[in-house]
Amino acid sequence: MSDATTATAMDRNLFVRAWDWSNKLDQRYLIAFLITLVLLAAQLRYHMFGGYERLALSLAVCVGTEAVLSWFDRGKVINLLSAYISGISLTLLTKPQGGALWPFVIGGFLAISSKYVLRYRDNHLWNPTNFAICALLLLAPSRVSVLSHQFGNDLTTNLVIWAFGLVIAARVGVLHITLTYVASFLVLNTLRAALLGQAILPEIAPITGPMYQLFLFFMITDPRTVVKGKRRQVIVAILIALMETMIRFASDQGWPLPTAFNAAPALMSLALVGPVAKYLDLRRSARTAVKTAPS
Repeated sequence: MSDATTATAMDRNLFVRAWDWSNKLDQRYLIAFLITLVLLAAQLRYHMFGGYERLALSLAVCVGTEAVLSWFDRGKVINLLSAYISGISLTLLTKPQGGALWPFVIGGFLAISSKYVLRYRDNHLWNPTNFAICALLLLAPSRVSVLSHQFGNDLTTNLVIWAFGLVIAARVGVLHITLTYVASFLVLNTLRAALLGQAILPEIAPITGPMYQLFLFFMITDPRTVVKGKRRQVIVAILIALMETMIRFASDQGWPLPTAFNAAPALMSLALVGPVAKYLDLRRSARTAVKTAPS
């Protein structure tokens, strides 16, 4: 056997072992690794934080709130990785006016507390970060904005994040959700551009941006808030993309929408469609359980 063949076999075996090892790992650690990668790329290359105190405050509020509420609710402090992910996502996505720090305090508290208050059958309905950011945009539209183009168009940075994001989404079992939304976004916004007589590329370009990276890999694919079953997950992803396109079209037509809808149509679409889909899915599961339960 040649040296090249031996090296190829060793590389293949190493990949297989790494894939098998990741299968045994808690999915939350893979997601935490990806959000940390986005965090490092955002700060080291683009200095996006606007101050490390924002990161420290957001993480402290999210982790502290999770620890306290889980202890009161369950009698123990649960794994805090979810709070860690919410804290970093808030730091990256929330862009307050000036040097204000209060959005990170209120946003962190809203994100975590929503998991314990807005529940149905012991399941929270909203993705925590999505709920917090949408609430901030609705309540203080003149004081809070959301991340848009601050990553720039650096190809290498985006390729690294998308490569890791797609691999981890496949490992976690939600890749079909990401790909369905991407395909729906491209098709629907191409049709929208054609209807409005606008150039297509500027209308579909935002999906390569940083906000959509966080949206595709951490919000729309949140394992705790997606519905059960691949077919239903695909349908919900299409509905979210459809809602976003409708919001964008309404904004194009000058309809009087709240600022939050114009600032973050994708986030608002998930906040509107996702919880309803999750609620209906939980009700369906409960009815099925009752029918199949022994008399």
